[in-house]
Amino acid sequence: MTTTVNVQPRALVHASGGPRYAVALAVDALGTGLLRPFLLLYGVTVLNLSAPATGIAMTAGVVVGLACMPAVGRWLDRGARSTVVAASMLVRVVGVALLLATPAGHVRLFATAALFLGIGNQAWPAAHAALVATVAHGRERDAALAAGRALRNAGLGVGALLATACLAGGTTALRALAAVTGLAYLAAAALAWSVHLHTQPAAAPPEDGAGAPAPRMRALLAANVIYAFCLNVTEVALPLVLVTQLHASPMWSAAIFVTNTVLVVTLQVPVTVLLSRFSRRTVLALAGVVVAVSYLGFLAATSPGHGWSAPAVAAVAVVCTIGEIIYAGSATALVTALAPAHVLGRALARFQLSTGFGLAVSPAVITALASHGPAALWGSLAAATLLSATAVAAENDRGTRLSRGRRRARAGS
Repeated sequence: MTTTVNVQPRALVHASGGPRYAVALAVDALGTGLLRPFLLLYGVTVLNLSAPATGIAMTAGVVVGLACMPAVGRWLDRGARSTVVAASMLVRVVGVALLLATPAGHVRLFATAALFLGIGNQAWPAAHAALVATVAHGRERDAALAAGRALRNAGLGVGALLATACLAGGTTALRALAAVTGLAYLAAAALAWSVHLHTQPAAAPPEDGAGAPAPRMRALLAANVIYAFCLNVTEVALPLVLVTQLHASPMWSAAIFVTNTVLVVTLQVPVTVLLSRFSRRTVLALAGVVVAVSYLGFLAATSPGHGWSAPAVAAVAVVCTIGEIIYAGSATALVTALAPAHVLGRALARFQLSTGFGLAVSPAVITALASHGPAALWGSLAAATLLSATAVAAENDRGTRLSRGRRRARAGS
């Protein structure tokens, strides 16, 4: 059965929380694009910290931010929506203020700033998804989530380009970028809070406890850790392979990153709507297959003796981006569809925890595998992703059998 989804801009804006909230998303993404790619550079060049110390502080911020997700989930389940989104932005304002107040060589204060930035960055996706799930329903909700991702990627791309253009100004320009980022977060928080979206906490059905989503989503959350690796392929794996193994120009990495951003911005909504005729879980399994095929393509492109390795890698990267788009358009949508209303926040928090964990460990895993050659890197990633896709598809079959069994039991009682 084909599902008709209204993808007119006005309808998508309404389904995403309204015009003010859409502006808040754009401003927040612009601010994140200004700072996030250059936070390491800020610590090294402005604060004169060592690269290892800066990296450890940033990683600690991400890890502690993930540890806060259960509290965020409980807050959402108490009915908060726009307040949690605004809080995730205000926390980052504190992080930027601490960053600007950090004197040179003070690694602990930089780590504290990274902590607040990490908390805000980890809390935002779950809070945003919960807000959209409250405003929109069904496939319109899926399209709204896809539109939000496209808008965020556009803002991130523009912010990163502006920040790159300002790098020639040295430490003064980096401090100015940080200050502008803080103001952007503050403006976005005010806009998000002004939406005033709150919902009454949903009551748990008599036959369903607070932990009921866990069995249904256990395979999904485990698979999502592996799926999330694809989000770091463009930023981590391909630059590493192209520069250190293929000795290609860094311009190839930049071109692939720009192409990835453009494809996500332009195709996220159309692809999500196009695949809405299929079940979300089937689409998510398909995403794993596409990503795994792209990994095998990278293996072929980077094998010794390949005379056109860099162009071949760039071509395969398009396939990987399509898989990423399919994944992003179905994963969060599946969580919001599976989770009972009274534990939606906690379900989204668990999902973000699995995503954040995958993103946190993927650089270490990718670099470790890459040191053993292309077969170890791309072969291992392809096998793990195919296994995850199989687990997602198998859970769909198991859920279908259980549903049929329950219907038969009710019919016989």
